[in-house]
Amino acid sequence: MPHHGNDAEHSPSNNEGKRDEREGAGQQKPVIRDNRKVDPETGAARHPQGSAADSNAAAAEGDALSQAEEILNGMEVPTEESVAPGAAAEAEAAELRNDLLRLQAEYVNYRKRVERDRAVAGEMAVIGVLNSLLPVLDDVDAARQHGDLVDGPFAAIAAKLENALKTYGLERIAETGVDFDPTIHEALIQQPGEDIEVDTVSQVLRSGYRSGDRVLRAAQVIVAVPA
Repeated sequence: MPHHGNDAEHSPSNNEGKRDEREGAGQQKPVIRDNRKVDPETGAARHPQGSAADSNAAAAEGDALSQAEEILNGMEVPTEESVAPGAAAEAEAAELRNDLLRLQAEYVNYRKRVERDRAVAGEMAVIGVLNSLLPVLDDVDAARQHGDLVDGPFAAIAAKLENALKTYGLERIAETGVDFDPTIHEALIQQPGEDIEVDTVSQVLRSGYRSGDRVLRAAQVIVAVPA
């Protein structure tokens, strides 16, 4: 019986060979890899060769660490002076501390000055009162020299007045036989004296007074000078 086409297409042997090839391709044996890190027979650790991707990743990681280490080693640690925020804060704190110390010192000086001025003002007030009472004391001395204050109520009043003024530091300058001192004595008369080697107060004409180191009034005296 006649047929058309290629004889190979209708050949039984050819068709069976192609079918065997297709069946063999579909039935490939599975590949089993042993990825155990320990050899089950010897118990030794295995060091399997990783894939190319693992090797590349490890190399890349090593390069990154090396680059980071180089960058860190190449960096310079800034000093305290070069750190602008810290230096500015420390400078501001130091300035505020200096301002506080200066203000405290000024306050202490002001307080001392006020206390000193208050003390001077009180002293001047006392001196003013004492100076105003000196004429009264002169009258008391004159009355005592004339014998008017030997006894009686006026003698008691005069004694109380003098004692009250002593509590304010008033001292009388009325000593005789002492060396003449121009800072507390006012020489009204000079007389030659026997056995006199230096100028000496021989008589007090009017008592002088002082309060502390301040001389309120010099004593008027007669001075005996060497002959």
